[in-house]
Amino acid sequence: MDAFSALPLVIEPADLASRLESPELILVDLTSASRYGDGHLPGAHFVDPKQTQLGRPPAPGLLPPKAHLEQLFGSLGHRPDAVYVVYDDEGGGWAGRFTWLLDVIGHRRYHYLNGGLRAWLAEGRPVTRSVPPSHTDVVTLTFDATPTATREHIESRLGADDFVVWDARSPEEYRGERLFSARGGHIPGAVNFEWTQAMDPARGLRIRQDIAERLASLGITPDKEVVTHCQTHHRSGLTYLIAKALGYPNVKGYAGSWSEWGNLPDTPVQS
Repeated sequence: MDAFSALPLVIEPADLASRLESPELILVDLTSASRYGDGHLPGAHFVDPKQTQLGRPPAPGLLPPKAHLEQLFGSLGHRPDAVYVVYDDEGGGWAGRFTWLLDVIGHRRYHYLNGGLRAWLAEGRPVTRSVPPSHTDVVTLTFDATPTATREHIESRLGADDFVVWDARSPEEYRGERLFSARGGHIPGAVNFEWTQAMDPARGLRIRQDIAERLASLGITPDKEVVTHCQTHHRSGLTYLIAKALGYPNVKGYAGSWSEWGNLPDTPVQS
């Protein structure tokens, strides 16, 4: 057993503070280069959030090439017995996307620091400008398709009683009033619950304590296959993480998200 094995997926600053020296820990900062340079958690490796995405239109949120991810995880010192703890400074979007990436590469040993850097600083915990050494490990990754929903899969499941799409975009995007793709609107039947509504600003942007009840009231329940998306599967990184943390057994991220769906001419759209 490692120092993290008894902890839930979402951990608190005190949980991490007492385990910063654990040999199995790989601590990942997904803030920004400037924020990281101003001070980060001791031992944290910086990962530019854009490295977790393909970054090319029309669907920049798709997975980067396998070789790119192998280089990224190699630089972190990835190994089968590692325990990742991830955080950002925005309430969990980029950190959540990184947990989705870990699921994609079949690595299930990870935790999210609830509230990220903001919660850590709010408790007066230390930060440093010291940068840990980068690794030169060569890793070979195998992808698992299970955590990912494709456009074709979603279309095949539309209207099923045991299926729900969680749209993490703003209400204006959901209604088609604000466009970032050729077409506006939403996937038919999708439930809109904006990612920021899942955060509690009064508690350092931690996940809101009544999140399970809120999702249940919207019909986003653990007895369904839940597919979550936003525009590029950044904001829906948090919603993916939340469903996983609540123990939902069948959760997928739609990496193509609305940048793919809304730029295709023949996908069904509601507004």
